[in-house]
Amino acid sequence: MNPKQPSEPQSNSRRNFIKLATAGSAAASALSAMSASAASEAKVKLPGNEPGPYDLVIIGGRCVDPETGLHAVRNVGIKGGRIAAISSKKLEGKKTLNADGHVVAPGFIDLHAHGQQLPAAWVQAYDGVTTALELESGLLPVAKFYDDVAKEGRPINYGTGSAWTYARVMTKEPDFGPPDATLNWFQRAFALKNWQNTIATDEELENIIALVEQGLKEGGLGVSINGGYAPGYGHKEYYALAELAKKHNVPTFTHVRYIDNNEPNSTWDAYQEQVSLAALTGAHMHVCHLNSTSLRDIEDCAALMKQAQDRGFPITVEAYTYGAGSSAVGAEVFRGDDWLDRWGIPDASAMELNGVPLDQAKIDEMQKSSPGDIVVIHYLRPDQSEEDQRLLDLSVLYPGGAIATDAMPWTNAKGEILEGDIWPLPDDAFAHPRSAGTYSRFIGRWVRERNAISLLEAIRKTSLNPAQILEDSVPQMKKKGRLQVGADADIVVFDLETIIDKATYTEPAKLSTGFRHVVVNGTPVIDEGKRQGKALPGQAVRRPV
Repeated sequence: MNPKQPSEPQSNSRRNFIKLATAGSAAASALSAMSASAASEAKVKLPGNEPGPYDLVIIGGRCVDPETGLHAVRNVGIKGGRIAAISSKKLEGKKTLNADGHVVAPGFIDLHAHGQQLPAAWVQAYDGVTTALELESGLLPVAKFYDDVAKEGRPINYGTGSAWTYARVMTKEPDFGPPDATLNWFQRAFALKNWQNTIATDEELENIIALVEQGLKEGGLGVSINGGYAPGYGHKEYYALAELAKKHNVPTFTHVRYIDNNEPNSTWDAYQEQVSLAALTGAHMHVCHLNSTSLRDIEDCAALMKQAQDRGFPITVEAYTYGAGSSAVGAEVFRGDDWLDRWGIPDASAMELNGVPLDQAKIDEMQKSSPGDIVVIHYLRPDQSEEDQRLLDLSVLYPGGAIATDAMPWTNAKGEILEGDIWPLPDDAFAHPRSAGTYSRFIGRWVRERNAISLLEAIRKTSLNPAQILEDSVPQMKKKGRLQVGADADIVVFDLETIIDKATYTEPAKLSTGFRHVVVNGTPVIDEGKRQGKALPGQAVRRPV
C-alpha cells in the first residue's frame, strides 16, 4: 500500500465517508466502485490462449473478472487444473459444462472459515466457496493440520494460520495437554481461565512467540490473533506478534480484544490499537469480521479504518452478511454483569442455542457446565430494521473489503463436531447460518434484490480482494480470485436470478440454491447442482515450509 495524503481535512474526510456510505444503495455502489478504480485502470498483461483440445470447457456463460473488467459471454477452456483459454469462439473439450444464461466467475475465497471438517467443506461448496482458510483463530500444530487434511481429502482448497491462542493455552495451562490441530481442543480450553485473563511473563511471552513462529515455519499463512477470547493479554504481547508478522512478511488476522460499544475499552479502542501497530511496525494488520466486532459503533469504526488506509497504513478488512455472531458461550465477551450493555442489546434472549432464545440463568448454567457450547448472538436485526440494515451495509460494502463467512463447524444435538465422510448432514446438524449461506446471501440480496452493489464489484469482494489480501505473502494466491488465462481453475457458475441463501437460525443446514457448477482445480465438485461425492480436488494453500 502506498501512502497518500488526503486532499481535505481528516474530519471532513470521515464525515464524507459516512455520508456516502449511508446515503442508500446507489451511493453504496459508488463507494464500492471507488476501491476498484486503480485496479480497473491498470493494464493486466495476460498470456494468449493455449491450443485445445481441453480437459473441460465451460460453454456460453456470462464471464466476470473484476481485475480485467471482463463482463461478457465467453467459453472457458481448462487444462491441468488451470484456465487455458477464454474465447468467444467455440472450444473443444473432453467434457463440457453448460453455462448458458448463467454467470461464470472466479470461485469465492473465504479467509475466515472455522469449519475445516469434511462436511463443512461440502456445505461451503454449495455456497460457491472454492478456498476456505482458517485465519482468524488458526490452528496448531500447523504441519499436523495439513498432513491430516491431505490424508482425508477435501472438495475445496484449505489452509490455516498459526494460532496465538493455542500457543497461549499451551504456555499458560501446561497441564491441559498438547493441541491436536483441531477446534475441539480449543473449545475445551474455555473451561480454563488463566490463558484468557493474565499478562504473560517475559519467559512465557518468549515461549508464546516461539510457538507461533514455529507454526509460520511449518507453512502457516499468517499470525492468527483471536484477541477477543483472551482480552487480558498485554499490549506488549500484541506488539511482539505484529513484529513477528513483519519479520516473516505475513499478515496478522485479528479478532480485536474488546467488543464493547462504550468507552473505555471499546471496540474503537481496539481498532485504534491495530492501527497503531500497523503504523509502528509496518505489519499488515487484517481486521476480522468488521461487522460483528464494531456492533452498533460501525460508523466511527469504519471511518477510523478508512482514515488509516488513506494514510497508507497496511490495514485490510472483511465482513459477513448477517447481523448476528456466533461463539462459545464461555467466551469472556459474554461474561460480566455488563455484557448486555457492552453488546448494545436489550436482554439475554438475543442469545440463542440451536435457535432457541436463552435467559441469563441458562447462560450462567452453560458457562459453568458446558462453556464450549456454540451459541448465536443477535446484535443487529437487519430484516426488521432499516437502520440496522444501514449499519450492516457499512461493513459489508466497506470499500476494498472482502466478504468472509466466519463459518462454524457443524455439530449434532449433543454439541459434538461432525467430522468424516458424513453426507447429507443429519437433521439435527447445527451451526450459524453464515456457515451455509454467506455468499449466496450477498449475491442474491445485495446484488439482485437491493441493487446495492454491481455484480462485478460483488465478485471483487468475494474473490479478488481476498486473494490480493494474501498474495504478497502467499504466492499461490496470485493465481486465485481471477477468471484469466493462467489462473487456477477455481470457478463458480450460478444463476443470478435464483441464487439465494436458504439457511436460517432455526434451520441452518439448508443449502444455498442457484449454483449450477462449482469447479475446483479443474474438477467439478458440484455438477448440474449435484454433489460429486468422490471428487476431492482441494489442495493446500500453504507458505513454503
